[in-house]
Amino acid sequence: MDSQTSQSSQPSQPPHTFQVDLRGLVDLLSHHLYSSPRVYLRELLQNAVDAITARRAEQPDAPARVRLHAEAGTLRVEDSGIGLTEADVHSLLATIGRSSKRSEGIAGGIQEVRSDFLGQFGIGLLACFVVAERIRVVSRSARTPDAAPVEWTASDDGSYTVRTLPDAARPEPGTTVHLVARAGAGEWLSAERVLMLARDFGSLLPYDVRVGEEAVTDLPAPWDRPYPSPATRRVALARHCHELFGFTPLDSIELDVPLAGIRGVAYVLPSAVSPAQRATHRVHLKGMLLTERAEQLLPDWAFFVRCVLDTDSLRPTASRESLYEDETLAAVREALGERIRAWLTGLAAGDPERLAAFLSVHHLGVKSLARHDREMLRTMLPWLPFETTDGRLSLEEFAQRHRVVHFTRTVEEYRQVAPIASAQGIGVINGGYTYDGELVEALPSVRPGTVVAELDADTVTAHLDAVDAAEELALSGFLAAARARLDAVQCDIVLRAFHPVSVPALHLDDRSARHEQARADAAEQADDLWAGILGSLRGSAPRARLVLNHLNPLVRRISSLGDAELIGTATESLYGQALLMAQRPLRPADTALLNRAFIGLLEWATHGESANGESAHGEDGR
Repeated sequence: MDSQTSQSSQPSQPPHTFQVDLRGLVDLLSHHLYSSPRVYLRELLQNAVDAITARRAEQPDAPARVRLHAEAGTLRVEDSGIGLTEADVHSLLATIGRSSKRSEGIAGGIQEVRSDFLGQFGIGLLACFVVAERIRVVSRSARTPDAAPVEWTASDDGSYTVRTLPDAARPEPGTTVHLVARAGAGEWLSAERVLMLARDFGSLLPYDVRVGEEAVTDLPAPWDRPYPSPATRRVALARHCHELFGFTPLDSIELDVPLAGIRGVAYVLPSAVSPAQRATHRVHLKGMLLTERAEQLLPDWAFFVRCVLDTDSLRPTASRESLYEDETLAAVREALGERIRAWLTGLAAGDPERLAAFLSVHHLGVKSLARHDREMLRTMLPWLPFETTDGRLSLEEFAQRHRVVHFTRTVEEYRQVAPIASAQGIGVINGGYTYDGELVEALPSVRPGTVVAELDADTVTAHLDAVDAAEELALSGFLAAARARLDAVQCDIVLRAFHPVSVPALHLDDRSARHEQARADAAEQADDLWAGILGSLRGSAPRARLVLNHLNPLVRRISSLGDAELIGTATESLYGQALLMAQRPLRPADTALLNRAFIGLLEWATHGESANGESAHGEDGR
């Protein structure tokens, strides 16, 4: 007999079942699956609504009501749903993980309406142990009217009892759930808290839900109600936004996607927010609040709105507190993005004042969208604001004024060249802000014939007037002394004549020059090994330039000095002033140079003071 035959002849071992520690499972639910004990009420409402949905699938005229009564650390929830038989109780309530939504044995027609159920995971009443030490369920089946009511009582230690009751205990079909608060959780079962939670979770539920005599549901939803006029509608939705999110919106955007079963509204924030800040939205699933913190509902560029909507197509996660990332959610995200895009296009076509008010706050979000959507860029060309040497203009208006659209890639470069370029008649756009450089470069794709060019130090220098060769030769000694002094900070000296005359010097560099400067600084501070490695990386990039303005009176006086040391000190001062005017961050070497120049000028100014207070500059002190 071979080994396989021998193995098959061995007597089979009886199967084993998992043992569940209910206390440990409750701890897992409360500390890891659910974000807060508040979800217990959502589970109770969910079970009640699903039971009514199941009964109405078989009995369309059946009553549809849920009643909650809270007092003295107890809560009673009654529904007119399909109810349970004794067999259902043993099969469903006493078996962790099984759900009537998945069970074919509980009933005939429930599977056909499963898509109408809120619950999908069968955790059910187990979540109530987060706040309760004991749960008692009394139920009577609508499908088996002759069956007696049944009672199921469970404790958080994992024990339960089941018994049948007289007909008088539950005359009508449906279910009543009784909770007794666990120690320290009584506040969750107070009437005020139950009403607040019920309205938060269930305001859009399709059935009559009440806490005592207080109505919970508030239908139709604000975005589905009829209003006398568009202005009245805007006012009503603005009030709804303030109640829900705590701000009065700039505008509201209809979110209607019938194919995805989505109805709702997006509210435009009244103040700017960072693109890095994840927007959170309020999502209802078949009327029940699923989450107040849905992050992946809209495209990333739509960070300027907050949404509230109801859907019957999106899939919740196991905790039913967020959305499951799947193809459906991706399609919904794209569809909602199209609604917001269409709203922007409509404003551009028919309401420029509202569009201008919106863009004054949220131009960054629209620029983010326009990077990837050429049609949106074309639509928004006359509206999106950019910082330019001509003031704050749209790309369309700037391109109409200038044959070549020059731009800088960083704010620092723009600050360096903007005053000088403007004086020379060169139009420049600051492309250093988020998305601006990308949009300027994309301009020719939506405005054919437009010439776009990056403005660098060479271009600026080329537009400045050269000094007469004879004059520059006469100043060769001055230029040599100035160059020698700035060699230590990797900066060359260039003499030009430019406007405005009030600017004595202009500091120009480009990214390659800054990289080379950073490499040289690192090499100077590194040990021998790293200094050698960094030295091998030395490139042929041009150095930064200090462009001296030959038209400036101060520069002319400095160039006429005969003292090389004084020329060097004055040049260092001009270098430092040019850096500060360009709002450039100062390196340690630059700071040391500025300090040295300041002290040098003080020493020169005070040198030779005579004892009687007469100045070395003349008897009259001038």
